[in-house]
Amino acid sequence: MSSHFFPDVERWSLPSSAFSLSLRELARDGARGCESIALWLGRRAQGEARVSHVVGVRGGGVLKAPAFLQIQSSMLNDVTDMAIQLGLVLVGQIHSHPGLFVDLSPTDRAHGVSVHHYLSVVAPGYALDPATTLADCGVHVFEARRGYRRLTGVEVTRRVRIDVVAEAHFLTVGEAA
Repeated sequence: MSSHFFPDVERWSLPSSAFSLSLRELARDGARGCESIALWLGRRAQGEARVSHVVGVRGGGVLKAPAFLQIQSSMLNDVTDMAIQLGLVLVGQIHSHPGLFVDLSPTDRAHGVSVHHYLSVVAPGYALDPATTLADCGVHVFEARRGYRRLTGVEVTRRVRIDVVAEAHFLTVGEAA
């Protein structure tokens, strides 16, 4: 099910710096006992999505609480405007859950981004452990005909490449502090 806007993605390239920047962003709210999120912008081409930017969403347009996270549509519009300005698209995200729960919640499945081959990663323990690796997380992909599906460990190893050379850029939408 490829299209001009959402081409098929067989693999994702995630700079290690994007992963660590994301964990730091999530830990800001995790330290207060709240879920958090970092969005990943990049490009899709030739079966690959390459993450190049991490976006922290902050301020009044996002509600972060224990076991709850909600981003207002106006804030997502701001993220979209930023992506268009940079010539990028939203390719995935990472958000945190309490404890060891790394599956998607019913709310995540019902109200999360539903774009073909969108990557959704869930970090455990509110992302407070900086030693967290991708293998510690739940890695899910949205498939147009099935909805979200959690990738197996073998699939994650084969389809998500941690790039130790590429550097990611960090941006914020909403309040900078």
